[in-house]
Amino acid sequence: MNIRPLQDRIVVKRIEGESKTKGGIIIPDSAKEKPIEGTVVAVGNGKALKDGKVRPVEVKVGDTILFGKYSGTEIKLDGVEHIIIREDDILAVTNA
Repeated sequence: MNIRPLQDRIVVKRIEGESKTKGGIIIPDSAKEKPIEGTVVAVGNGKALKDGKVRPVEVKVGDTILFGKYSGTEIKLDGVEHIIIREDDILAVTNA
């Protein structure tokens, strides 16, 4: 995969949720919600400020993040679904 997001955009690979509940019930694909957790795959240079300076993005490749359920744009890279989001859409960095 060769992709370089622009400005403060970030490419994220979603981490798939569990397909079985703690009680052992199997959840069908049609009932699963989209995961809101993912791994950062690529990061842009940063956000351009009004004074011309560039503020670098706070996350780095390999970080595990939480983001909004309906954030970003879904894309397919090498047959795998990814999402492109802005840094503002990131809710938290987890210590997973």
